[in-house]
Amino acid sequence: MFTGIVEEMGAITAVEPSGDGVRVTVHAPLSVSDAGHGDSISVSGVCLTVVDQGEDWFTADVMKQTLDMSTLADVAPGRPVNLERATAAHGRLGGHIVQGHIDGTGVVREVRPGAQWSVVRIGIPNHLAPLVVDKGSIAIDGVSLTVSAVSDAHEAEQWLEVSLIPETLAATTLGRAEAGTPVNLETDILARHVQRMLAFRASENPAADAASTERGSA
Repeated sequence: MFTGIVEEMGAITAVEPSGDGVRVTVHAPLSVSDAGHGDSISVSGVCLTVVDQGEDWFTADVMKQTLDMSTLADVAPGRPVNLERATAAHGRLGGHIVQGHIDGTGVVREVRPGAQWSVVRIGIPNHLAPLVVDKGSIAIDGVSLTVSAVSDAHEAEQWLEVSLIPETLAATTLGRAEAGTPVNLETDILARHVQRMLAFRASENPAADAASTERGSA
């Protein structure tokens, strides 16, 4: 479990094929300072397990499903990544509850620099749009952020916006993002649970659900 507060920027130093996945090595001096075999580290929002480590690096396996769902699909040596160690049970929850389980990827559409912050618009998959709300929480490349604007439900291409303060721009890879940059997305876990429960409710009693919808729109 993570909080979306990035502790350091590291970099991918090696990528090796491993079955239908890959094994990555990450330069991560702070993250490995107290890490052990089997520990979890968030790499740009993806929860990975330490399988080997050295003084300033660790190695982790990335399975095919993770490659299919995240920007790690085309990872290569030299890519900067956001790193966060798993939060301790007695620690502060500085961001929000982040599992490190990516829902999918988005693409930066626009970056609007301001005097004190930058506003970033990100195109998101339509099926994730119902899980994103204005002023809600979202993790983008492992960074806990507050949604500052969302597209209307009827728009053909869905998007969200976040406002990045100077600290976030300097301390994370989002400071280097530009139009066309792919990013990992993890929506709020509570929204995902609610969506799942509503799906079962509708399938179990479609007539009652339809009646409820009609009453709500009357």
